[in-house]
Formats: sequence, structure tokens, C-alpha cells
Amino acid sequence: MAIVVFLVFLLPLSLFLFILLKHGNSNRLPPSPPSLPLIGHLHMQLFDNSAPHIFLWKLSQKYGSLVYLRFGLKPILVVSSAKMAKEVMKTHDLDFCSRPYRRCSHKLSYNASDVAFSPYNDYWREMRKICVVHLFSGVQQYRPIREDEVDRLIEKISKLSVDAKPVNLSEAIMCLSSTIICRIAFGKRYDEEGAERSRFHDLLNESQAILSSFNFSDYFPYMGWLDRFTGLLSRLEKTFKELDTFNQQLIDEHLDPNRLKPEQEDILDVLLQTWKDHDFSFDLTIDQIKAILMNLFIAGTDTSAATIIWVMSFLMKNPKCLKKTQAEVRNLIGKKGFVNEYDTRDLTYLKAVIKETFRLQPIAPLLVPRETLRKCNIWVRYTCQNLGLCERVGNRKRP
Repeated sequence: MAIVVFLVFLLPLSLFLFILLKHGNSNRLPPSPPSLPLIGHLHMQLFDNSAPHIFLWKLSQKYGSLVYLRFGLKPILVVSSAKMAKEVMKTHDLDFCSRPYRRCSHKLSYNASDVAFSPYNDYWREMRKICVVHLFSGVQQYRPIREDEVDRLIEKISKLSVDAKPVNLSEAIMCLSSTIICRIAFGKRYDEEGAERSRFHDLLNESQAILSSFNFSDYFPYMGWLDRFTGLLSRLEKTFKELDTFNQQLIDEHLDPNRLKPEQEDILDVLLQTWKDHDFSFDLTIDQIKAILMNLFIAGTDTSAATIIWVMSFLMKNPKCLKKTQAEVRNLIGKKGFVNEYDTRDLTYLKAVIKETFRLQPIAPLLVPRETLRKCNIWVRYTCQNLGLCERVGNRKRP
């Protein structure tokens, strides 16, 4: 009975919203597949078994490099070619430079206090300045950490090889990437089988899963209460509390006056010093520092590891390329017996392999969504206003 009452209420509401959206939108929009009232094009993704970026690739083959979609009440512009991406991200960058509100990312980033999910405004510009000046400009100073962890990985693989034991390369590379991020971000190296490492990885995986999950509030704002029945809100709150506790413990350890001074400052040390010195036009808060740490964890760990894993996979699949890569490395190092970061500048073929891997298998086939700030015209042909932007990266076909 409750379902019947709900459907009786939903049908006239759907027709009303359909008529309102149909006649209230006078913009010249890009090509679009047929849509349904209320849900728009959500049903197309629901009944398509392929991954989201493959689904969007199929649409681009039929409707072109610019496709207009409507997911629920949210209009979205899908960009699927380099030419259109340049038009949107360069020519009209200031028109498409903001970020849309998403319930999960907003919560996990401490109300969009980070760099990745914050909307475009004065605050975002200042936060970006902090990251560029204090964090990303000192990449070379962390080179010893990266080289030390690579040496540890090689030693571990060599030992397993001598003992004739199998090597789970994907797991080893994920461990390498996460350990490097942890040491650079907050100066800790978790034991490979320790409880803290397991806690960190579980928290990281759960955060990534929540950020990519579907929730009603993003597409049907007036139906956000349904997220309580799907269990998403309780799951989100639990993960946020665990993430906040984890970040707070790290900060408390770094603020402890009895803490031994490290030989090299980590990123959290730099952020806390900036927080104490008040170097910028606004006062940096602890929550904002936690938000930046969240960006480092989620954006830095999985992407780096996935790149290495895909490079190794493609080389194993193409023995000729593998032999050519090995020959280049061996000719470069000679009798030295190892490769350091400075040597990679001369590894031309290896760089080409990495770039081809990015083309064939982008680590993030869908970029972080953008949102229009104001009305603009693309190619004078299409008018874009109040649109979300979804950018598809890479080529679906492989040689």
C-alpha cells in the first residue's frame, strides 16, 4: 500500500518537473540521448554493464565529443576529446573552474576545506598557494625517502626469489606507494603486517569507496533523506569519525613537546609550522590541515601504485617492449648496479612506455567533476549555464 501511495504521488510530480525543465531551459545545449522524466539519463547507466568511463565513451561515439546528460536534477556536460577539453579547460577555464557540492566529498574534506573539492574562491586560491609554496616545491628533498623504500622493496623481492616463493607484485607496489606517502606526509613507516598499517589501509579503502558511491542527495536534493535507508549516512559518519581520529592522533604526536626532532621535516611539520606562524592572509585551522592530509592519502597512494602496476602489466604482455626497456636500463647503469632518480632523465624509452600506459589506461579515466560559475558559449554554438562538467580521459580502444 505504501508503494502505491508513493507512486501515485511520484507520477504527477515527475510530469510537473519534466514540463518545467523542458520549457524552462532555453539554452542551446549539445546533443543528448532521449531522457526520462525526473531521472533523466540515470537509467542508461543503470542498464549498461560497463564501467562509467566506457559508458560515456559509447555515448561519445554516437553523439560526439560534447554530450549533454541529466542525472536526476543535475545537468552534466560530458567532454570526450582533447579539442573540446582544451576549449573547456583552457579557453573557458574561469567559467568551468569551480567544484560542485557532493555530500560525501564535502563531509570527508571537512566541509570542502581542502584543495581538490573546494569551490573556486579566494579561500581556494590561498590554500593552493600554501600547497605550492610549502609542499610541492620541496619534492626533491624527499628523494632519500623514495630511494630507501625502493631499496627495501628490491631487497624483499630478491629474498623471496632466493627462497623460491611467489611475489604478489601488486600488493608489494601498493605497500611501497603507501609507505612513501606516510613517511613524506607524517614521518611514519608502518610495519608491513602491523595493526596500524592495516587500520590505515582499511580507512583509505573505505574512504575511496564512499567517495565513489551513489547517493540520492547529489542528484535529487529533495530526496536526500533516502540516504539514511541505504545506510550511506551512517557509513559516512563512521568513516569520517575514524578518519578524524586518525588525523588528530598524528597532529597530537607532532605537537608533543617531548617528541624527538626528526632529521627531516615531513609535510605535517610544515603545515603545523605555517599554522603557528600565520604566514597567510587567513589563519590556517587544524581542520584545514586535516583536509590537506586527506587529499594526500586518497590522491597520492592509489594513483601512484596503479600507474606502476599497469606499466608492469603492459610490459609483461609485450615481451619485445620489455626486452627493449631492460636493455636501455642495463646500458645506462653499466657496472653501477642500480638506478637512482637522476638516471631516469636519460631513460627515454622507459618514459615513452609510461606515457603510452597513461594513454591506454588512464589512472583516473574520469576527472574530478567541475561546475560552471557563469554562463558561457562553447564554439558559439552551445550555451552552458548551471552545468556540471565530466571530463573523460584516454582512449577506450587499444591497439
